[in-house]
Amino acid sequence: MTSFSSPLPIRPAVANLEASRIREVANEGIGRDDVLAFWFGESDETTPAFIREAAIASLQAGETFYAHNLGLPELREALAIYTDGLHPGRGTAHWQGRLAVTSGGVNGLMLASQTLVEAGDEVVVVTPAWPNLVAQPQILGARIRPLPLRVLEDGPRAGAWALDMDALLAAVTPATRVLIVNAPNNPTGWTLSAAEQRAILAHCRRTGTWILADEVYERLYFAGDTANGAASSFLDVAEPDDRLIVAHSFSKSFLMTGWRLGWLVLPPALTPAVGKLIEYNTSCAPVFVQRAAVQALRRGAEVTPALVAHLKACRDTLVPLLRALPGVTLAEPQGGMYAFFRLAGQGDCLDTAKRLVREAGLGLAPGSAFGPEAAGWLRWCFASRDRDRLAQGVDRLRHWLAGL
Repeated sequence: MTSFSSPLPIRPAVANLEASRIREVANEGIGRDDVLAFWFGESDETTPAFIREAAIASLQAGETFYAHNLGLPELREALAIYTDGLHPGRGTAHWQGRLAVTSGGVNGLMLASQTLVEAGDEVVVVTPAWPNLVAQPQILGARIRPLPLRVLEDGPRAGAWALDMDALLAAVTPATRVLIVNAPNNPTGWTLSAAEQRAILAHCRRTGTWILADEVYERLYFAGDTANGAASSFLDVAEPDDRLIVAHSFSKSFLMTGWRLGWLVLPPALTPAVGKLIEYNTSCAPVFVQRAAVQALRRGAEVTPALVAHLKACRDTLVPLLRALPGVTLAEPQGGMYAFFRLAGQGDCLDTAKRLVREAGLGLAPGSAFGPEAAGWLRWCFASRDRDRLAQGVDRLRHWLAGL
């Protein structure tokens, strides 16, 4: 007879998952309204009214039933137009059969891993990285090989993270099933150039490796050196049948984090298989959320450009203030919504982040949440409606450092 006091026989891959260190820090501030929280990766702006009103109208019309696994035809058409606008030259028909609507970017990434990864497969992940990118293939039994970015220690870009292309090409071999890349990167703000994407794609063609590109922050790009104002995308350099899946989300660029809606861009031969997986994961995304997304895409010019301009102003407010503090190493991020910085003499960043909550009323994410190579770093989400709030946070950090 099985003893009820015995540990439940869950899979080791699940039992060994590490709990979110960001949540661990946030738990230190539960019940405190005096904490300035910058730990989570979302803006504190609400979703625009016209997007919310589209969802309300859908609910009032009684659209509370199942939808197509791959998404409403109207939404997929709007996504095809949107994608062709960002990556022109092929026409909307090119994208129509390559899109799958998912219940959030997280769900889309998990569906991609379920499509590609079997237990024992080797998966190379460029790190530091959002923890889910490592955990999802790990849950499926993959062997994870981190490929760390390197930190520039000298010159005007000191504190920036950069890709060692030779190291990546050496790490990705014919034994590598999937390469996972997030650029613009959470947490570092690192971005890929089109030339680097071409080199990675050419190498993965030779090794037969799939690329899973998390391009959720594509529109949150500040360098302004591309024709469309967005960061360079693998979609700009890939062929239709390349082994490439690109994951997107409505969360960041459309201020829709809580709506849980995303999409995948796939090789057309893969789309039916992903549709089947959606059936067995979530069946479909809610219709009223999809109706809201259609409006977000059709009227995106009213949201995203102003958001990007505001985030750039937030970045340009926060970065100089942090750089002025003693012991801070920080490079200006080119994309995303995060300042990723190192504090001299603060090795255990998880302990530092917890102390900042308790002693300074400041909530930041510990760098070690994104990989061991980021130990000693802290992530500050600067997506704040009020830039004065960012300055207040820096003041709290300054006083805390002075008291050490």
